[in-house]
Amino acid sequence: MFRVDGYVLFPYLRIRLMNTIASRILRRLSSAGDFLSGEELSVELGITRSAVWKHIRQLRRDGYEVEAVTGRGYRLASLTGRPVEAEIRPFLTCQQMGGQIEYHSSAVSTNLLAKSLAADGAVEGSVVVADFQSGGRGRMGRTWISPAGVNLYFSLILRPKVPSIRVPQLTLLLAVAIHRALTALAPELEAKIKWPNDILSGPKKLCGVLCEMQSEPDYTHFVVVGIGINVNQQEFPSELQATATSLLLETGRQFSRPELLASVLNQFEPLYLQWLLCDDLDFVLPFLEEHSLLQSREVTIEQGRRAIAGRVSGIGRGGELKVETPEGQTVLVSSGEATLRKTTNA
Repeated sequence: MFRVDGYVLFPYLRIRLMNTIASRILRRLSSAGDFLSGEELSVELGITRSAVWKHIRQLRRDGYEVEAVTGRGYRLASLTGRPVEAEIRPFLTCQQMGGQIEYHSSAVSTNLLAKSLAADGAVEGSVVVADFQSGGRGRMGRTWISPAGVNLYFSLILRPKVPSIRVPQLTLLLAVAIHRALTALAPELEAKIKWPNDILSGPKKLCGVLCEMQSEPDYTHFVVVGIGINVNQQEFPSELQATATSLLLETGRQFSRPELLASVLNQFEPLYLQWLLCDDLDFVLPFLEEHSLLQSREVTIEQGRRAIAGRVSGIGRGGELKVETPEGQTVLVSSGEATLRKTTNA
């Protein structure tokens, strides 16, 4: 990884970064709530007052309204609603999640960036967020459509000291956190968790989670959890209109992306800390089953060339789907693509 003229270059990647000094100025102006003098900013940042002014102009070009008054300094008059650190930070209440937030106006994939940062030693709880993704991915290698300016695309770096076999449980743990964050901000939302990694409203997808890890059999080096949430998207391509939706379409109102991202992290941190102290997901099973889209439904689960059909009777302590087959057996399914089966009344 190396930097050239404000860009981070990876193989097949070219991403515009927000200027580091401009980001620090934005964070200070956001937290101040009133005027900050150019002299105070220059001393704090170790740059000249003319350099401060240069970065203020950059913030204005990025869409921030920054007032400048002679003798008083600078004041942030309005935010943009972008999920940058300075706009996320005021909503965060957790101690570790979101400790470091790296924003990109565009990226191929936040998971790709996060995996590179994790391999370079990024601390647990670090977040990579992008306003636009050109190569967003979901499970099974599917494309995640990622237009700019409307949705949330971010990845969270974790370093859980647990056996690698437990790591897939994190997908459901994140689903619980996301469900709670969504319904806290939109109580009218009828959201359901579709095992193992989606949040739906009715038959349409609102959110997806993709969990990737680097590990050995008995040791997990790091986990990167990618999350995509359709927030303020007003329309979808024709091929997705029957299967995708957004918070805006479901509620008729727009939502703050920085607040929603912070809410997911705030909800996730206590769940994660409790999970680390436990051996399984037992402590969240009642919530998962209460809000499960598949609970007590007839499903077919595709596992490559194998298919399992039956009625869902619950979720196992390890995150497996419990399926009662027509032969009366209960099968624990740990992976696969679940679809609801159409039933007919006699």
